[in-house]
Amino acid sequence: MAGGGAFCAFWQRAAGPREQRLLELLSYGLVALGAVSALLLRFIPMPYGRYSSRRFGWLLPARPAWLLQELPALLVPFALAACIPAWRLPNAVLLSCFILHYVHRALIFPFLIRQGKPTPFFTFLLALLFCIYNGYLQGRSLSTYAEYPSDWLKRPCFIAGFMGWLIGMAINIHSDHILRNLRKPGETGYKIPRGGMFEYVSGANFFGEILEWFGFALACCTIESLAFALCTLFILGSRAKQHHQWYLEKFEDYPKNRKIVIPFVY
Repeated sequence: MAGGGAFCAFWQRAAGPREQRLLELLSYGLVALGAVSALLLRFIPMPYGRYSSRRFGWLLPARPAWLLQELPALLVPFALAACIPAWRLPNAVLLSCFILHYVHRALIFPFLIRQGKPTPFFTFLLALLFCIYNGYLQGRSLSTYAEYPSDWLKRPCFIAGFMGWLIGMAINIHSDHILRNLRKPGETGYKIPRGGMFEYVSGANFFGEILEWFGFALACCTIESLAFALCTLFILGSRAKQHHQWYLEKFEDYPKNRKIVIPFVY
């Protein structure tokens, strides 16, 4: 109890214009991080999954690596939220959307992985640091600084954003389900994913997550949530392009009308 009280007391003392400015600068940094990552990924494949390599550090088992790297994005905002004595309903709903995503990514998704390829330590470390960074950014913004009118949950901006978040999360989860079930027990090798949004784009799971976080940004209307959405677009868009090019080179019969990550557009 004493430790928890000291933790909350620290964040209460830290609250103020200086921290608010820090969150703004971290938001700009998040967008810059996404843009730089997208540039680097044009030349260096993200070292995970089919691109996994020992060049980026010793290899960690896929399930525990995924769980541990995603966990801070769940625990950090949850800990910050626990220090708020009286919650406003819009803030509670919006932060719950963020936390719910990471409940799935940290506590459910890792246990659904089937024979996942090991994760290089460097990739794991980058993901871990990102989740700490963004967990603080979104958690602190929504728990302490974002202010909404009492009827925010009835306004078109929230409703449209929430629907985008919900549909995007559903697409992401369904697309991951398709990818997990491409191979029958005992089969090896790669197959062309079919069904769902994979009929339209190569990176259907990435499209779902991009839609999810842009919906979240619309529902929140904060610079922190917009920065996260843009960072997601930069990084996942680049990863989807890598996947698309790999599919085209790997499979002669790969659907030529399938876009990269945005249906009918890109």
